[in-house]
Amino acid sequence: MGALELRESVLEYINMADERLLKVVKAVIESYQEEEIVAFSVEGKPITRNEYKAQLADAKLEIERGEYTSQEDLEKESENW
Repeated sequence: MGALELRESVLEYINMADERLLKVVKAVIESYQEEEIVAFSVEGKPITRNEYKAQLADAKLEIERGEYTSQEDLEKESENW
């Protein structure tokens, strides 16, 4: 059974589903999406959606603490490379 047939079959179940089944399906889909690979590190390591969100939150905190290099400082630093 290919993807198209599976999709149609699942849609038939969903269209007839009660609230309990719909909640289970929703939870499975959300879990699947959270563990979906959305990026890769510089080293080529896969990064899941949850890991990506955590890294983004860490980066925001670093910016709030002033832990970043401005474009101007980076250009000055690169002159000595």
